[in-house]
Amino acid sequence: MLSCFRYAGGAAALVAITSTALAAGAPATPASTIRAVTLYPGVASVERVLRLPAGSTQAVFACLPAQLDPRSLQVRSDRSVRIGEVNVQTLERRIATGCDSAVAERIRSAQDDVARAQAEVQGLELAHTWLTTQAGAAPGTQGLPPPPQIGAKAQALRRSAVDTLTQLARAQRSLEERQQALERIQAEQGSVQSEQVAMVRVTLASANAADIHLHYQVRGPSWGPSYRARLNTETATVELERLALVAQTTGEDWRGVALTLSTGQPLAASQGPLPRPWTLDVPPPPAAQAEMNMASAPMVALSAPAPALRKAASADAAPLPSFEAVATEGAYATQFALPQKVSIPSGGERVTLSLSAEQVPAVLVARTTPMREPHAWLVAQLPKLSGDWPAGPMALERNQANVGQTRFDPQSSDFERLGLSFGRDDRIVVRTEPVKELTDTAGFMQGRSERSIEHRFSVENRHRQPIVLQVLEAAPVAKNAAIRVQTSFSPNATSTEWNGQPGFVLWEQELEAQSSKAFSAKYTISTEKGTQVHEQR
Repeated sequence: MLSCFRYAGGAAALVAITSTALAAGAPATPASTIRAVTLYPGVASVERVLRLPAGSTQAVFACLPAQLDPRSLQVRSDRSVRIGEVNVQTLERRIATGCDSAVAERIRSAQDDVARAQAEVQGLELAHTWLTTQAGAAPGTQGLPPPPQIGAKAQALRRSAVDTLTQLARAQRSLEERQQALERIQAEQGSVQSEQVAMVRVTLASANAADIHLHYQVRGPSWGPSYRARLNTETATVELERLALVAQTTGEDWRGVALTLSTGQPLAASQGPLPRPWTLDVPPPPAAQAEMNMASAPMVALSAPAPALRKAASADAAPLPSFEAVATEGAYATQFALPQKVSIPSGGERVTLSLSAEQVPAVLVARTTPMREPHAWLVAQLPKLSGDWPAGPMALERNQANVGQTRFDPQSSDFERLGLSFGRDDRIVVRTEPVKELTDTAGFMQGRSERSIEHRFSVENRHRQPIVLQVLEAAPVAKNAAIRVQTSFSPNATSTEWNGQPGFVLWEQELEAQSSKAFSAKYTISTEKGTQVHEQR
């Protein structure tokens, strides 16, 4: 069904329409509710529903975010409803009826409580002032009362003063509590709401009662993935928990909505770049080139203000919440539909949602690079993960103890080989010996220069059970034919191209409990005499 859209930026037309409706005694318009929200990085797709009685000719969706995209509006209903024109208007929040949030209503109620408490305090202070005045007043013309009456009046004055001061202390304490309650509610409100709201009016014809669904997109809300990895060393398993960090400042509270998180990128380009022309030409003579530069100068001057326009446009746009970028590979996006209804208040409050958790078997190894750092690290090598795992921060736990954070990106990291590191293993002792280095000449007539380097280190396992040990070492790699490198490893290395990197040496073996193992690597670098070698480590 084709719908006609009309947009109005001012509030004068809406004020006239509202005044006419009130003068005619029109019934109050029912309020719409948010049923579902699909949240993408940087944009949200909102579905509102409005129940209309039979015979309705107009549906009004009020108090919508002013930054909604009018081009994304979609109105849907059952076949018995005929949908006509759709009108979008923008007006100031202060003249819109019922556009205050629930927090604003709570703030007004708390302000009333504070005002009543202040009135109580001021009344008691006034009573205390009167009692003080009466106590210090001079005797009247009749003189002092008889002695028995003096004692009774003094006792009555004392009781009145005690009661007044006691009530005053309680009232002051009550005032402080109500002021603190007001401050707490004001803190919940977060950022100031937008001064403008949008209203969508739909012209329709409905013989029966029906639900009208309005779909629109709002820029600004966003979500970012995060993860939590819990390692159990006894069972050699890692529990991977998916988390989502959600925030929105649209001005409308999402309360009890069905929330779906998607890794799609509606704000990204929908089409890839095309090839640019590649031409070859002979440059013109210098004189001709100077004339061409002078002719093109005015064009450059005219096009200069474009960046300023782009800067102004970006300044008007609502700032996006600060999140890690979510990269989605492949042709399809992954969606996470939450089984429970959730509430995301407006104002920038960040809400963490747990999406799912799964147990992953792991191979535990103790990895060390002795020449870089004499420590060993506990690493869990994971199998290839299925599904879409957008990159995000990950909190690491080892046997219910926090060991730090890392960045989790299965799409670009080889977790089968590199694994996840769960902190330092202090029960693996790594010792290194001083580097032995010797320079000499060799070859026929001593025409070559040789340099020998030897690394020695040992690893001790102080655990009560054997471990899988990985020792890494960087061997020199010649980048020029004038440089020759000979290597010797003890024991023999498992690989000399670990992780596909030439020169990355790996020893991998099982180390028994309460035992140690020694390793050595010897390198002989030979170059022609007088050759300068650029060494980079």
